[in-house]
Amino acid sequence: MLHTLAPLLFVLIWSSGFLVGRGVAAHADPFWFLALRFACVCVVFTAAALWARAAWPRGARRICMHLLAGALMSGFYLGPSWWAMSQSMPAGIMALIGALQPLFTALIAVFVQRKRLSGATWMGLALGFGGVALVLWPRLAATDASALSLPVVLLAAGSILSLTIGSMVQKSPWAAGDLRSASAIQNLGAVIVLIVMACIFGKAHWDNSPAVWGYLAYAVLVLSVAGTSLLIWLMRRGEATRTTALLLAVPPLSALQGWFIFGETMVMVQVVGFAVAIAGVALARR
Repeated sequence: MLHTLAPLLFVLIWSSGFLVGRGVAAHADPFWFLALRFACVCVVFTAAALWARAAWPRGARRICMHLLAGALMSGFYLGPSWWAMSQSMPAGIMALIGALQPLFTALIAVFVQRKRLSGATWMGLALGFGGVALVLWPRLAATDASALSLPVVLLAAGSILSLTIGSMVQKSPWAAGDLRSASAIQNLGAVIVLIVMACIFGKAHWDNSPAVWGYLAYAVLVLSVAGTSLLIWLMRRGEATRTTALLLAVPPLSALQGWFIFGETMVMVQVVGFAVAIAGVALARR
């Protein structure tokens, strides 16, 4: 039952992250918000590990691998991607770039790890990416591509590559161990990276409104404690390409949530794209 429900629950949680990023922008600096978010997550997992008397990773190499996994999967992924959106990168473009992550994972698996992927997997990835493009097409058509800064686009793509490499590190035997203690160390790695980014690029902006604290609570408990834990759990128990293929369903579900919560319009091409993306995910995970 858990093996069936976990992927569905993960996609639903992960897809709400775009809505949180959109909501936080008006209330707080993204770097300081993210640094506080992962500091709180680190405290939660540390308390859980101590309460359960879980074993902690030992040895400098193992601890460094956990710090690296957290820095890549959270710090270098969310920090630059949220910054890119604050620099006029449309959320639709960011979501389309994010949909490249399963393809990056597949390419690393083939050319670095020397794995062989089936034709169905490649076809599923292509269908999934095509479906994402259809869902985002109305937003993409309204975007002036010439206004996009090449460095911002490259930084956004680099953030997705960081998530990909971090996911591969997560699969390493050196990053194994109890999920609670491992997550505490990994989130510490994210905090270190984000504090450095906040000191360099951040601004003193925090309006202390109930909304920003609500977003923080949701980001800590739902997006990180639940969502990231599910991602790590899925990565440890499945093949990386099959797991990351789930991320192709994130932009369509984000669009669906935006329609339901914010009243955003959905046209037929988006509905078709949603169906194509889900079919691609199902094919890639066969």
